[in-house]
Amino acid sequence: MKLLRVGTAGTERPALLDSEGVLRDLSGVVPDVDGALLADDVALGRVRAAAESGELPALDATGLRIGPPLARIGKIVCIGLNYHDHARETGAEPPAEPVVFFKAADTVVGPYDTVLVPRRSVKTDWEVELAVVIGRTARYLESAQDGLAHVAGYAVAHDVSEREFQIERGGTWDKGKNCETFNPLGPWLVTADEVADPQNLSLKLWVNGELKQDGTTAEQIFPVGEVVRYVSQFMTLYPGDVINTGTPAGVAMGEPEPKPYLRAGDVVELEIEGLGRQRQSFKDA
Repeated sequence: MKLLRVGTAGTERPALLDSEGVLRDLSGVVPDVDGALLADDVALGRVRAAAESGELPALDATGLRIGPPLARIGKIVCIGLNYHDHARETGAEPPAEPVVFFKAADTVVGPYDTVLVPRRSVKTDWEVELAVVIGRTARYLESAQDGLAHVAGYAVAHDVSEREFQIERGGTWDKGKNCETFNPLGPWLVTADEVADPQNLSLKLWVNGELKQDGTTAEQIFPVGEVVRYVSQFMTLYPGDVINTGTPAGVAMGEPEPKPYLRAGDVVELEIEGLGRQRQSFKDA
């Protein structure tokens, strides 16, 4: 299923994109798309039955905002340097273990919302990423297969990053990762049963129409199941938590000088095979 949330920011309601590409209203079936829904097999069964019935009300998509596909996100765990080609372009050695950092849940915006270039930013960068949404509580998992079994679905994430804040301002990466609007998510949450192999998905990103990233999740150093297993050794993952699993090569930081970091007026588009497409305009905060 392709689950999403539509409406103005803060008042989104649940919806579904059916097999014909028609938006359907789910608000009469479930209150929202969140961790509680993903952990509830009975509620998910109601959603599937409603989708298959063909009786869900259609929504007029004209002028309708698509919000983040997941409400009340608990935490966003991020994996850095998780693609062989991205590690090469940045001159970094592939890590022996996953590099873990966090983004605050309040960085999440809709897939077509405006992204703010932070004040005093000189190195705002782009990163298309596969987001993994947890559907079952995970702690001390024993195998990558167990990790995959705890995944509810997948989505497109844009891990916008300010490289000077991240790398040159001391401390951890968090200052460069948690600026306002720095995690567009969506348009859909695609349930795991519709993603045959999360290690065989193409990822692409364009800046002002120019293709910058053209990769595949096959390049991941630590695949999805292993990432979930690994993270569960250090913290409990709950339904509705999100893991951003890293970006392929092609970021601004990896280009020759002068590096084409993002500025107000730039437009970024990104997509992952089967998971939909995003488009954001950038403006000064």
